[in-house]
Amino acid sequence: MTIHKSVLLEEAIEALNLKEGSVVVDATLGGGGHSLEILKLIGKGGRLIVIDADDGAIARFGKRMQEQQIENVTLVRDNFRNLGSILKSLEIERVDAILADIGYSSDQLEDAERGISFQLDAPLDMRFDQSQKLTAEKIVNDYGREDLERIIKNYGEERFCKNIVRGIVGYRSKKRIESTRELVSIIESHVPDGYRRGRISPATKTFQAIRIEVNQELDSLREFTSAAIRMLSFRGRLAVISFHSLEDRIVKEIFRENARGCICPQDFPVCLCEKLAKLKIITKKPVIAGPDEIERNPRARSAKLRVCEFISK
Repeated sequence: MTIHKSVLLEEAIEALNLKEGSVVVDATLGGGGHSLEILKLIGKGGRLIVIDADDGAIARFGKRMQEQQIENVTLVRDNFRNLGSILKSLEIERVDAILADIGYSSDQLEDAERGISFQLDAPLDMRFDQSQKLTAEKIVNDYGREDLERIIKNYGEERFCKNIVRGIVGYRSKKRIESTRELVSIIESHVPDGYRRGRISPATKTFQAIRIEVNQELDSLREFTSAAIRMLSFRGRLAVISFHSLEDRIVKEIFRENARGCICPQDFPVCLCEKLAKLKIITKKPVIAGPDEIERNPRARSAKLRVCEFISK
């Protein structure tokens, strides 16, 4: 059973331009809401490959497919950054559409053992893939001061990163930081009163930064997006839903780079670079959730959908 509500569901599915018999990848299965809609459109003649690093997500969706006797789904427990090797192992050269929802699912957020949410007292874990060794607890306790400042500043865009790291280093010199509650307490006691009483929790950005480091989320997104473009068939579409500015910037820049054609100086009479655009950008501006969806699902407030189409033959 999943409690996750898929974000920008109708917009993302419509943007993929799916047809009966399409071969589609849902690269971040999560609660499976997007995948269920995809299956309705591609029919029994289509094929859906679902990927997730979370054992629980794969197991829940696999059970549902078995109960409904749906056979045209391939389940893959892996990181979406490995899309190229995953499809190669399945002997698939090109696909008609790829979707990735980069946000963590509500199932993960509400799992007290994951330690992703600062609103629950839990072990400092934050791993999407429970088989990996690096955890938030290890980062907070074993990373040097400079590395912690870099992570919290760059990945969390936290202006009080030095104060927060000073608190972390001082606290861990007496005992290891083991729980989310301990980390929240350290953060709250090392930021100004006004910041602590702000609209969002002062722990939000630090927790985001540590989670990104634990799961290497930005590197994974870069590798995935580049691989996904290579794996699209002619007129195939890639849709990516991101949830913060760092992710959105990566997707936008990779789309733009692949949508560029000739790069010769403007005063050249003929093109010498022979560079052709690979993509057509479908969403000139990112698609965002409307007020009705945000009311139903507050997590949709920060979601941004970008879509491109592969046009190179």
